Amino acid sequence: MAAAAFPKAVKAISRLIPLGDRVLVQRAEAITKTKSGIIIPEKAVAKTLRATVIAVGPGSRNTQGNHVPIQVKPGDEVLLPEYGGTKVEVEDDREYHLFREADILAKLE
Repeated sequence: MAAAAFPKAVKAISRLIPLGDRVLVQRAEAITKTKSGIIIPEKAVAKTLRATVIAVGPGSRNTQGNHVPIQVKPGDEVLLPEYGGTKVEVEDDREYHLFREADILAKLE
């Protein structure tokens, strides 16, 4: 997702705030055309595992009741598992997913 499009996405979903240790992400667009111009059919397109963090919850609490902050922040690129998450559609007709922080595999630098 382009850096210029990020503020528009945040504005569109400003009313959707994840709770606890949940993270709202938008998956990267799947590659549907090769560099040489060959168009890949939808059935052959692989599920993208990269996503951009849109919003994060406040974090969870440990057994002593202390607050454990989330390790990712809005704008971070993350690697997701192939399956999981909850699909969320909001008024801007874009598709977002909610994941628990523990389900996120890695933060990409």
